[in-house]
Amino acid sequence: MTAVRRHGLFLTIAIWLVLLLAGLVVDEWVLALLATYFAYGIFAMGLSLIWGQAGVLSFGQAIFFGAGAYSFALVTLGMLPWLGDSIAMGFLLALAVPTLLSGLVAWVTFAGRGLSGAHFAIVTLCAAAVAETAVTRADFLGGYNGLFGVPPMMIGGEMLEVSAQYFIMLLVALGVFAVLSLIIRSPYGTLLQAIREDENRVAHLGYDTRWLKSVAFIIAGALSGLAGALFAMQFGFVSPSLVGFALSTQVLIWVAVGGRSVLMAAFLGALIVPGAENTLSNILGDIWLLLIGALFVLAVVASRNGVLGALLRLPDPERFGRNADSETQKG
Repeated sequence: MTAVRRHGLFLTIAIWLVLLLAGLVVDEWVLALLATYFAYGIFAMGLSLIWGQAGVLSFGQAIFFGAGAYSFALVTLGMLPWLGDSIAMGFLLALAVPTLLSGLVAWVTFAGRGLSGAHFAIVTLCAAAVAETAVTRADFLGGYNGLFGVPPMMIGGEMLEVSAQYFIMLLVALGVFAVLSLIIRSPYGTLLQAIREDENRVAHLGYDTRWLKSVAFIIAGALSGLAGALFAMQFGFVSPSLVGFALSTQVLIWVAVGGRSVLMAAFLGALIVPGAENTLSNILGDIWLLLIGALFVLAVVASRNGVLGALLRLPDPERFGRNADSETQKG
């Protein structure tokens, strides 16, 4: 393990400890904001799996985020009476629907048509636009106004304090980070990274790259649904904007600025960029859009590891051959 990799490991641990301690010393308004950003962070880590590890660029991840949010809202608001109105059932449906949707998209694009690269990105972009339009026109889903009154985190019918909600969200985010880290460092994760570097080579060695990418896409879809449900619980409402192209583009910016190939960097990008947007919009008005856009361009042009990727990169698992190893070391 090189010194850089050791520093990345220590820095990652330190960041999680800082976030843990923040729950004890930061005021409630900031804790509530951070808890919401943790949902964004889970969303970003899912995208990091398919984009940063497998090299699959998707402009439609908000479809699954919104599907999870709406599924959770429909159940907990009692709009699907045959499923009850429990929060547990809401989360179950919020995982099931995006998982099925992402599986369908993967089957149609990867397995059915063998789409990749720009073709796949364009298809997902169009799908996000169609999904947002469909939700907007669905009266059952509240149309343009969305659905309000989504219940917050509760135990025994009592709403949890802000600090308790913060720690729960932090624990969920940490759990997702740990699981994805294990996946990335598994033989399957090594294959995903090999696909990112040279998909044809992996296919020629006898691996079904379409299936490997589909599994990663479904995992990312399920995590997006989970993030959407957590977001709905934090905000208390859902709207068509959670399904469309705008949010899909935002999460791409968060991940690119943080560092798409490093989970912790992608997670922090989803905390830092929205926080910067809130701060800059209050100070600079509409000019903040130019600054965020410039930061995105700089992050993409300067390094695919983003602003934080090089600092937070963890020790890499054994690579899929020497070529993949050398390319990854260059990245």
